[in-house]
Amino acid sequence: MRTRPTLSWTPPEDLPPGTTDLEPVAGALGAGGVLVLSGAGLSTESGIPDYRGEGGSLRRHTPMTYQDFTASARNRRRYWARSHLGWRTFGRARPNAGHRAVAAFERHGLLAGVITQNVDGLHQAAGSAGVVELHGSLDRVVCLSCGAFSPRRELARRLAEANPGFAPVSAALNPDGDADLTDEQVGDFRVVPCAGCGGVLKPDVVFFGEAVPPPRVEHCRDLVGGAAALLVLGSSLTVMSGLRFVRQAAGAGTPVLIVNRDPTRGDRHAVTRVALPLGTALGAVADRLGISVDGRAAD
Repeated sequence: MRTRPTLSWTPPEDLPPGTTDLEPVAGALGAGGVLVLSGAGLSTESGIPDYRGEGGSLRRHTPMTYQDFTASARNRRRYWARSHLGWRTFGRARPNAGHRAVAAFERHGLLAGVITQNVDGLHQAAGSAGVVELHGSLDRVVCLSCGAFSPRRELARRLAEANPGFAPVSAALNPDGDADLTDEQVGDFRVVPCAGCGGVLKPDVVFFGEAVPPPRVEHCRDLVGGAAALLVLGSSLTVMSGLRFVRQAAGAGTPVLIVNRDPTRGDRHAVTRVALPLGTALGAVADRLGISVDGRAAD
């Protein structure tokens, strides 16, 4: 379950310090069999903010919980107004150097898989295949009554038709794809029902307070169990949905390597934490391994 997020986390003073040494990461990838676990920090260079890093959205924004979403039509109106506006920007985000490097590592047979906590689809847009979307994806919508799935672009069209002229100015975009709006800006925004049964529509993402489907968790556990190393990219590991895989790997003696500028809750379980920007770090690792990113030859 993704619990209601804490607004802050103070790292203990005795956490291992971060480093700029990329050799352990390059060595693990060069040996192959690496499972990637990515978080919101990987997408910040694509213009999507993270939750807890410097300037993270949890400093000003608490994501909608499943309980809040299902509790009232008013809450759903607020969510969909914000999400509809945010989708216009979120849906235009493009993969950055970090996503492209991960795809390049996969093309060269170095990865055992990719598990992402992100809901932005940028791994797939960069060319990664077989990505496990731990928390789902914002480009799909599900009906809570009949269970039917539909494309987000179709819902965006229907919401635009139901709310002509809806174009408030948002203060910020959030990692879960919605935009900051006041109650006055939300106004009388009209939410549309499922086109098939008239039920309540929800993005196909795991909200905070909602459980990740058990078969998906077990699939991820199997991937961790078969990996030669676990490489965490851009995740604070604050919530258990990702931290449990780090603990599983470390408990089995599988090396855990983290690339994240800030300390994480998984640092005690890791052999190293590289405190560098993701795009810079992964691009440098690709160069060391002689791997082409974006079709250009490494030096």
